[in-house]
Amino acid sequence: MSDVFVTGGSGFIGGRLIERLCADGHAVRALARSSAAAERVHACGAEAIRGELADVAAMRTGAEGCELAFHAAATLGDWGRREDFERGNVQGTGNVLEACADAGVRRLVHVSTEAVLIAGEPLVDVDETAPLRPDSPALYSATKARAEQAVLAANGRALETVVLRPRFVWGLGDTTLLPRMVELARSGRFAWIDGGRQLTATTHVENTVEGLVRAAAQGVRQLAARNPGCRRANAQRPASARLSPRDRRRGNLAAAAAPRRASADPLHLLGVLAGVHDQDRQGARSARLRARQDRRRRPRRDARRVGTQPHPGPASRRHSPRAPSRR
Repeated sequence: MSDVFVTGGSGFIGGRLIERLCADGHAVRALARSSAAAERVHACGAEAIRGELADVAAMRTGAEGCELAFHAAATLGDWGRREDFERGNVQGTGNVLEACADAGVRRLVHVSTEAVLIAGEPLVDVDETAPLRPDSPALYSATKARAEQAVLAANGRALETVVLRPRFVWGLGDTTLLPRMVELARSGRFAWIDGGRQLTATTHVENTVEGLVRAAAQGVRQLAARNPGCRRANAQRPASARLSPRDRRRGNLAAAAAPRRASADPLHLLGVLAGVHDQDRQGARSARLRARQDRRRRPRRDARRVGTQPHPGPASRRHSPRAPSRR
């Protein structure tokens, strides 16, 4: 198995990716900018390479001799300073590309986001042909779009680059999205958009990791040849595919069928997504099983002791005289 270099290995996606790569037999080196990050990637099974995205030399050392690399590090957030997003997403990605090219990496997989297409309007029925929006007023979207532009421009014979855009990655161990939603629900500030009928797409972390691994193993050409549908994959197609032609033209995602459990308790739904209600579900199943067992133990009533006359069947009812009516 080949050696692999990973950035962002101390994060949610990066940590699960390292565990998968190690399980597949790869020797993994992961960039770690702090002692806590080094402990995290080491616990996942990787060798920690101390440094940060601004340190090209450290990343070159980590990628030296590696056939594959994954760039999962990024500056996240709904708001912040422009220079922080520029440094983390644009300059940092450029440094990763430089380090991988200098180290002789054959293929780099870049973890992007559907946010690179967002500039204030909903994404409806989009695919990979939709234009990037580096002009987005959102700093995260704009800088991630520029980072993706750099990755795509670097694709060539010496270094092949692949871009994936997982949407709303969730699962056990999530420390970003679901905890924030749980906090909103507990504080009473959580609200269903359009009563729970507004659809969106999500990606479980295991599916995200599977996609990353396949992209690294097969590359763009093989993925497109073996899976023609992957060229049409997009964030909103599962939602819009259920719309009528009229609603599709209007971009009316709310016209699609509402989720079956949209009216359920938000905290319970979020807990199920995060995997924290497993014990509750087991307890509920145990309670139902005990109730069934109790019902089986109860003595059954003997129909012969209830009355002296058997209940008349259809024939006896048909031939029995009518009772006189009272008027």
